[in-house]
Amino acid sequence: MAILVVGGAGYIGSHTARILRQHGYEVIIYDNLSTGRKKLADGFELIVGEIADRETLAVTMKRIDAVMHFAACAYVGESVEYPRKYFYNNVESALTLLNTALDSGIDNFVFSSSCAVYGIPDKIPIAEDTPRQPINPYGISKLFVENALESYERAYGLRYANLRYFNAAGADESGEIGEVHDPETHIIPLALAAAAGTSPELQIYGTDYKTPDGTCIRDYVHVNDLAEAHVLALQLLMTGTRRLALNLGTGEGHSVKHLLTTIEEVTGKRVPYRATNRRPGDAPILVADPSRAQSLLSWTAQRSLRQIVETAWNWHQQHST
Repeated sequence: MAILVVGGAGYIGSHTARILRQHGYEVIIYDNLSTGRKKLADGFELIVGEIADRETLAVTMKRIDAVMHFAACAYVGESVEYPRKYFYNNVESALTLLNTALDSGIDNFVFSSSCAVYGIPDKIPIAEDTPRQPINPYGISKLFVENALESYERAYGLRYANLRYFNAAGADESGEIGEVHDPETHIIPLALAAAAGTSPELQIYGTDYKTPDGTCIRDYVHVNDLAEAHVLALQLLMTGTRRLALNLGTGEGHSVKHLLTTIEEVTGKRVPYRATNRRPGDAPILVADPSRAQSLLSWTAQRSLRQIVETAWNWHQQHST
């Protein structure tokens, strides 16, 4: 069975491609390499193309059984500043990908969504029936595709999975691949680089939230745990399940300051930081209720925050020079 991993030269897509291969699937990576890295696609067939390029997609999809879509712009702050970019890539181009898959007779579509679709929820932990009220263009763009998939299932019988990530983090235990973005905005790689002295001090955005220590609380989930959930979701769709909407998180929240303490314990180094103003579009607390994924997929995140940091630190040490 052949799976098209769109955005497979990116962080989460590249980890998922490897887990798919371990489960015996044929994997074809489709990426424009604008933010993805060719090295992360080593060992796979790589097609360099845009998700807005219907012709290239149509040729590729002639030999595909399912699509996993990871190719999205994914910076909350940037989406507030440049919404046009986000609605073009994450909505308009994503619809081209979706429509081409439908026209190619592909029945199974796994979508990389986000907890950003919930906005600032009234209740923590967040269950899937929480109202989806995103507060930034990034979350709005993810919700649009979720709505499109729901409509396509009703109208055309497309089977889909909306997988709402919480904070993806960590690196493959082999050290072969890990988290790298340009620019890097994710807190764990930034904090590790600050601890190692290879980048400036870390900025903490907001220390006046209504949380125990004033900093944001997030649910950090290891990237390989996320990848395993994608395989399980695909397998469930293949059995005839028509629709899935699942939170992927650990169910445990950690504040920014607690995260920095864990990083200092793992690395043996101090993380220099400076507190600054809140970022627009950031919610104070985002923690998953993962019970639906546990029930439907028999999936539970296996790796702790400390293991997330350890694998990320291993990756950083190998690839920081």
